[in-house]
Amino acid sequence: MGLRIYPKEQMKHYLIIDVISVVFLIFIILESESVLGLPIRLVLLTVFLFSYYIALWHRDVRLLLAVLGGVGILTVFGVFINPPVLLFGFMFADLLGRAVSHWHRGIGIAAIGGMFLTVFFNQLNAGFSWEHSFLLPVMILQMVYPLLIYVRGKNLHLKDELLVANHQLEQQYIEEQERHRIARDLHDTLGQTLTMIKLKSELSAKWIDHDQEQAKKELLDILSSSRIALKQVRELVSEMKFIPLDKEIEQVISILTQAGMEATVEVMEEPPLLSSVEETMLSLSLREAATNIIKHSKATHCLVRMNVENDTYSIQISDNGIGLQRIKSGMGMHSMKERMQALLGTATVEEGERGGTVVLLRLPVSHHERSVIE
Repeated sequence: MGLRIYPKEQMKHYLIIDVISVVFLIFIILESESVLGLPIRLVLLTVFLFSYYIALWHRDVRLLLAVLGGVGILTVFGVFINPPVLLFGFMFADLLGRAVSHWHRGIGIAAIGGMFLTVFFNQLNAGFSWEHSFLLPVMILQMVYPLLIYVRGKNLHLKDELLVANHQLEQQYIEEQERHRIARDLHDTLGQTLTMIKLKSELSAKWIDHDQEQAKKELLDILSSSRIALKQVRELVSEMKFIPLDKEIEQVISILTQAGMEATVEVMEEPPLLSSVEETMLSLSLREAATNIIKHSKATHCLVRMNVENDTYSIQISDNGIGLQRIKSGMGMHSMKERMQALLGTATVEEGERGGTVVLLRLPVSHHERSVIE
């Protein structure tokens, strides 16, 4: 895995602003006259940029530590170089709004307030100048900004949950209509045929001791009715809703993208020839996994990787979200496991090596290869 420079999901809205901010900050710090020597300023700028890089990629306690480090360095710059440098505190105030912990967010906001108060008191001791009074509303904005970012993120998350809920309701409606159709067809066709087989079997039992020719005739009728029943079952199965795996992958990518995630697909090897039932079961399991990612993971990226190895076809769905520790058990895994077990396969969910969650669907495919060879 290469060096990650900047989060892809933020490039569209934040990259240009962040680059401009960093360039201006470096220019102001290096160009200004200060009691801080050039080597010290370079070291502080390096630590500031490193703290900002850490804050870009994390939302846990590492984000809080990075914010505290960046705010501390801005305080030094504000005291020894120029108070307006505190304007660059917005770089950390924005990222602080994405912290997963309310405590982390509160501590960070308090640190921003402490940064401004420290500079204010220093200005009072050095002779307060009204030209820097504009920093007071800037302080208020920087302390409120993380809360605004948090509320906005919460609203977007609720919107994503609503999207998933609507999708689930739509799928449930389709499945309910399909169940009603199957039940109706079973009652109207197969039910009548099985009733006829039952009556013929009872007649055969009565005639077998008294009239073997008549019993033989009834048994032939049973054989004929059984063939009809088998044909009806095949017709019902063939009319059941088939979900192609490639179409479901496209649908999953579309839903994840609409939910604000970056979704990618990697095909390590071309999938084997699958039956319609296997494709449908895999599609439904993949859909369940994607739904869980949107509802629970708080991820920004999802990877779907398909591979064939050791006579096993696997679909791996991984994300960079919060992992399993903060998610309640269940996550729809029961239905996925049932579907895969029906195909003699497996479905597992576990923590990713780099965080997040990994769902692995495995289906044995050796029997497909044997059928082609034969």
